[in-house]
Amino acid sequence: MKEITAKELERKRDAGEKLNIIDVREDEEVEMGIIPGAKHIPLGQIPERLNELNKNEHYYMVCRSGGRSGSACDFLIQNGYNVTNMVGGMLDWEGEVE
Repeated sequence: MKEITAKELERKRDAGEKLNIIDVREDEEVEMGIIPGAKHIPLGQIPERLNELNKNEHYYMVCRSGGRSGSACDFLIQNGYNVTNMVGGMLDWEGEVE
């Protein structure tokens, strides 16, 4: 599984790269702040919402600490998606949130 640190992802975002970020936390966690532009799909809804993801795109998966996003990556990789896990999750994110 490919991994990226929160700081590396923040640098890419700050450099203006087009990023597809999927936040797999629960609703109440996302209410505390989400990376601007990230799409919220709770982990349990990923299988039924695959139609919202494009296999030709690359996605960065985010959760609170990196565990659930790692599970999402495992599932998506098995289904043919190109994904990278943000290790450390939002606990390590120091960039802006909305």
